[in-house]
Amino acid sequence: MPPFRRPGAVLLAVALITGATTPVAAAPTPAPAAEPYPMYPPVGAGTALFDHGAKLAGFVEPDWYEANIPFVDLPDAEIEDTYYYRWRTYKEALKYTGPEDGWIVSEFLGPVGYSAPGGGIVAAAGHHVYEGRWLRDSRYLDDYLDYWLRGSGAGPKPATDFLNEHTTDWAHQYSFWAADAVVARARVDGRWDFAVDRLPELERQWAAWAPQFDRDLGLYWQVPVWDAMEYTASAYQSDDPYHGGDGFRPTINAYQFGDAVAIAELLRSRGRSGDQQAAARYEEAARALQSNVDKHLWSADEQFYRHVMRDDRTAVPDREQIGFVPWYFRMAPPSAAPAWAQLTDPMGFAARFGPTTVERRSPWFMHDALVGCCRWSGPSWPYATSQALTAMANLLTDYPPQPYVDRQDYYDVLRGYALTQRKDGRPYVAEAHHPDEDRWLYDGRGHSEDYNHSTFNDLVLSGLLGVRPRTGEQVRISPLVPADWDHFAVENAPYHGRNLTVVWDRDGDTYHRGAGLRVWVDGQLVHHQADLRPADVRVGPARRVAAVPLVDDLANVAGTGHPAASASHTWHADSPADAVDGQDFHLDVPSTRWTSYGSPDRQDWLAVDLGAPTPVSDVRISFYDDGGGVRTPDAYDLQYRTPAGEWAEVPGQVRTPRTPERGRVHRVLVSPPVPTDGLRVRPSRADGGAVGITGLQSWRAEDPRVTARLRADDDGALRVRPGLVTEVVAEVRASGPLTVRPALPVPRGRRAEPLGPSGDLAVAPDRPVEPRWRLHVPADVALGQRAPLRLVVPTLPPDGRDTADLVHAEAVFDPADFTTPVWDDRFDGPLGAYRVGARFGEPVPDPRTEGGALVVEALRQSAAVLAAPVTAPPGDLAVVLEPRSFAGAAPEDSVLLGRANGPDDLVPAWYNHHFRTSAADVRVGGRDRGDAAGGCCANVTWTPGDRFAVVFDGGVMTGWVEHGGRWRGLREVPFGTAVDPARVEGWSPAIGVRVTGGRLELERMTVLGRR
Repeated sequence: MPPFRRPGAVLLAVALITGATTPVAAAPTPAPAAEPYPMYPPVGAGTALFDHGAKLAGFVEPDWYEANIPFVDLPDAEIEDTYYYRWRTYKEALKYTGPEDGWIVSEFLGPVGYSAPGGGIVAAAGHHVYEGRWLRDSRYLDDYLDYWLRGSGAGPKPATDFLNEHTTDWAHQYSFWAADAVVARARVDGRWDFAVDRLPELERQWAAWAPQFDRDLGLYWQVPVWDAMEYTASAYQSDDPYHGGDGFRPTINAYQFGDAVAIAELLRSRGRSGDQQAAARYEEAARALQSNVDKHLWSADEQFYRHVMRDDRTAVPDREQIGFVPWYFRMAPPSAAPAWAQLTDPMGFAARFGPTTVERRSPWFMHDALVGCCRWSGPSWPYATSQALTAMANLLTDYPPQPYVDRQDYYDVLRGYALTQRKDGRPYVAEAHHPDEDRWLYDGRGHSEDYNHSTFNDLVLSGLLGVRPRTGEQVRISPLVPADWDHFAVENAPYHGRNLTVVWDRDGDTYHRGAGLRVWVDGQLVHHQADLRPADVRVGPARRVAAVPLVDDLANVAGTGHPAASASHTWHADSPADAVDGQDFHLDVPSTRWTSYGSPDRQDWLAVDLGAPTPVSDVRISFYDDGGGVRTPDAYDLQYRTPAGEWAEVPGQVRTPRTPERGRVHRVLVSPPVPTDGLRVRPSRADGGAVGITGLQSWRAEDPRVTARLRADDDGALRVRPGLVTEVVAEVRASGPLTVRPALPVPRGRRAEPLGPSGDLAVAPDRPVEPRWRLHVPADVALGQRAPLRLVVPTLPPDGRDTADLVHAEAVFDPADFTTPVWDDRFDGPLGAYRVGARFGEPVPDPRTEGGALVVEALRQSAAVLAAPVTAPPGDLAVVLEPRSFAGAAPEDSVLLGRANGPDDLVPAWYNHHFRTSAADVRVGGRDRGDAAGGCCANVTWTPGDRFAVVFDGGVMTGWVEHGGRWRGLREVPFGTAVDPARVEGWSPAIGVRVTGGRLELERMTVLGRR
């Protein structure tokens, strides 16, 4: 029986106004509306020492910043400007991926091919958590941490060279200090229950690095590229400069040390039976790592931690900036402090735009750095600078005094880091900067802008201004500001659910609240002193906030299937899908927007097809305004698609703001909620000019007491067959006695009949209910088509919350539906009738039949396409291939299947067994059209007995794999965009091979037709 999926709710942590409830979002029958929940977390009682609005001049959605960030006022304008800019870049990086995983923090603003599902990259996740822990809205990091610990980010990935062949899950693709970051976050927000609840996942994360632990040395090894650092000075001294030689590095060992200490702290705080002994084991592991790092990685001669090659145990002679990382986790002993003399040494790491990533003495300093991305051989990388500055702040505040660096040095390096983050005189951060020249070295257009790969604001708050989070009811104030600073302020910083304000005013003339250092908690003065000596200040017990589970039903990160965005006109560089891609930022490059620029019409529209009726109660629209050709509209209509399929104005709208305003998110509350399968926005300008939208969302509140799931496969799909009936099963659970009314709205053209139980159902923790429906699927549904099914479960009496779950009904391939035999070859006879052609300009191997298999052997990379001696009948066509064994070669160990008319005209899908990927090629008239009509890639792993298939239906080819008797769709290929489908119908069914070496065997080829 197919398993149930994870519950699809995302928590929006907001402090609820006393007595307020949430708006109704029921379907299919509208219910009375409740009071709206806050759009942003209320700030609460605090101080008002300076003008926040002036700090946010020119920012889009200033209300978000006012509700979320600590405000600072500094005498250094460059550091302050960079501080607010970096909150803008962090907000841009917040990406809502859908109900399964919720929010993640992205590294690049645009997609990259090596990211985890939804776009996450674990390389800088530790930085993301340290920076984001200062936000008031806890939903972002709640979801993000669960993404890596419990969600798609913890899921399986191919173990390939491109994606790290040493690991099989995304959370270990790169090094990651997970548990340390979780505890660091808990020290700020005070929500230790959240951290403790993740202990099982944190322990699994820590233990999963065991394959890279060397028991002889008692150290972990890592490949530099999977340490997020390619082309390092140590890598150049290996036989693989890109990846780098596998080595025992200060980074991964410090990360594992920090995580072991953090896990031990969480275990001791939980206090269950056996936790103290378990904590002691982690503490012992941490001590052993500490001892072994000092024994094997510390150089007494160089007075520095270094990379040691795994295979020959030789230490790289060059000092690299990673040698400062042990202080990030307070791992280094006080006796190692001389290492810090290198930070300010002109022949060490000191640089105007530094620190450098390898010391200047090294012969590898700036080696190949100017010939292309991405060298860690000297350029200034914000990722590494963040680590070094965090480590330095720990040295200066948590270690005994030492003579090598002081707080002025901290300020100087931080200020240099701020000035590095500039381009054309404005704040800007990309990938890596020249250490001595005012220019970014690695700054790809549409790729590197506002690169979220480091921290800065955490360095200002916890380092420069000295807000040092603590366990318990205290905060330590230990500023590292220059001695000549007369004032600074950090105002209403979210800390333990309260507002913390720290002010230094030497003579009292700046803020007029008295001279000296003062600390306020929730607007009440709790501490003052005359100087800047470190002080421990009591803040009281952590205050909790209520959490409203929220789901955006319009989000579609993948850009395929439903919800599907369309528009009456779109500027060629924009896309309707970008308005519902889960991100809302207002950059020109990269962009995430729809605009009507260049439209001949006076009014255009952006529409979203949800696929199935969905309750709409809280719509949010972010209009794009570039100050030029695309401007904020003067008015807009919000429409829904009626059951009759017509567009009508959404009834019961309450708009904030009432009329469009530049830089604001426009919220439309709908009372009562409207169930619909389509929404449309029609913005207009009085002058008929162009308009744009960067974000269109429809948020729905869910009941946290209810868990609603539809039974589906692990990939979230429900397999259905065209023309047949499928039973749909749900499960509804509750944390307490409740009454619910489950419903299954279905797409147009489909019908669902309740099988029971139905109506108002009583549910309790020990009494879940399993409503069932009979789903009728039309016979003309195309194979591979996925239609959304949304289970909607209102809580009764209506309280404004509808819990839901979403699966996709996928029309799957079944050979039994193809009843016309066309060709069946078990390869028990000669191959003479096949047409054998070359492919990829490579030598053609000599295929033969042997032992009931098609056998191909090769000593070098070879490729061939074999067209069957048969003409396919009109109609749909399926080609099924049964491999017996693969060659085990690299990089090519591939089979192809599809249709061909020779080597210059073919449409096949392919599977590469080495990389565990599947995609398609389209070649017409000798020209490859893969990017336009084929492309790459679906992840799949073949095991003996699995079959592959492709189905040609009109101008679309779909790829399939069968495992355990069940077919799963791989990819849809619209080859009709490259060649007339009628022309392809005359091509022969074909299979192919491409191998670098070894022996590949295919057992059977079957071709079936269907009219």
